This record gives sequence, structure tokens and C-alpha cells, in this order.
Amino acid sequence: MRRLLTVVLVFVAAHTGTVWAAGRAAAPAARVYLPLVMRRLTSPGQPPVRYETLPVFSAPTDRPAEEHPDLNLALRGYAPTDAARSLVDYGGATDDHAPRLTGLFSPPRTPQIRGVYRVYAWDWSGDAPGAPIASPPVTLIALQATRGEALHLPPSGYDIGSGYQALVLYAAPHRLTLKYTREDNVVTGYTLHIEGLDVHPALLATYRAADAAGRGSLPALRAGQAVGVAADAEIGVAIRDAGTFMDPRSRKDWW
Repeated sequence: MRRLLTVVLVFVAAHTGTVWAAGRAAAPAARVYLPLVMRRLTSPGQPPVRYETLPVFSAPTDRPAEEHPDLNLALRGYAPTDAARSLVDYGGATDDHAPRLTGLFSPPRTPQIRGVYRVYAWDWSGDAPGAPIASPPVTLIALQATRGEALHLPPSGYDIGSGYQALVLYAAPHRLTLKYTREDNVVTGYTLHIEGLDVHPALLATYRAADAAGRGSLPALRAGQAVGVAADAEIGVAIRDAGTFMDPRSRKDWW
């Protein structure tokens, strides 16, 4: 019994970090999925916000969003890596209309990068996580934040209708998946994953109602609209272009 208790205590101690640490998965080869015990933080109350929905221009996603590894990043997980914790410079073309991650914060800023990670690829034939994505070398970053500070939709140069810029494809209490087009998938356009936030209760409720109603319409967001608050001292961010995970450290593309 004493040995078992020791194992349990070690397990709990290893998982009492930030709220979004649940996504920092171990290598999936072991295929062991255990419930995580996390320190639950309570963020300050969030001001009232009303969220609207827009009709979706595609069929609903081909499986429940919570069970879709393109929408629920927790299914993939991500592993720490030793790449530079700073912005990097890539060559090539730049889309001037791409989302600018400085707009996550108000006033806009380029925060310190506190951690770098590789998201796991998905083995669609086995319906399970594969190896960490090797290229680019970083596919998720942890950005310094202040617990309770408001987080916003990063602005882009795209309008998906009625002045809105993005749809909410997936919302859970501590993560969001946002899409800068009106399709219920990540096949085209930009997709933004945000981890480690307390999603605004009204946004979460609006999403759940739309999801339960068949996903014909989904919550829509304007540039700079509040989506929640930081749950702890950092948030996780991953961004994709036409489904491909990009390097969120790229200065010319996202900052």
C-alpha cells in the first residue's frame, strides 16, 4: 500500500503545473492514457459579452468536434523541444492578411516565448497520435501572460461576412480552435489553436448550443473581440495554414 501511495503522489506532483499542461503529452507509443490531476486556477470574473453565430459554408465536420484531432488539440498532444525560444526569420513569400498574434493581447505586444513544443502528427489509419511533427521544428509555443488578463481574436485582413473574421470550430473550458474562413474544417485558410485560457462562459455556452444544434451555424468573432482570459502565467498557441502546422515563431508571418 505504501508503494502504491508513493506512485500516486509522484503522478500527482508531476501534473500540477499550468492548466494547459494536459496537452503536453508523453510520446504516444506507450498508448497509455491516464486521467491528469491538474491545479485548478480560478480567474477573475469576465465582463458580459454577447456572441453571435454565422452559417457555415460546408458540411459539418466528419466526426464530433471533441473527438476530431484537427479540432481538439488535446487528442494530439505536444512534446517539448530544445529549439530557440525567440522569434525566427524565414525566407519566402508573406501573406499580409495573415493573423497577427500580437493582437491576442491588449494593447498588442510580442510577449516572451517561455516554451517551444512539437505537436504530434495524427495517424489517420490507426486513428491515434503519431510521432511529433519534425518540420517545422516548432509547432506550438508558450507565450508569457498574466493570469486573468483578457485574450482576444488576433486581427487578420480577412472578412468572413458581416464584419466577422473567424468562426469557433471547437471550444472547451481551457482551449479554443478558431478558423479564419466559414468552413467547418481546417482544409483551407488559417486555423488558430489557443491553449491554457479560461474561455469566456458566454462563448462556451454559445458554442455548445451551436454544436448541439448540428453545427449549421457556429460562433463568429470580430477582430479584437474577447475570447477569454489567461488561466495562468502562459498560454499555448499553434497556427495552421490549409491544415499544415506552421512555426508560430516566424516573425514575418505572424508578428
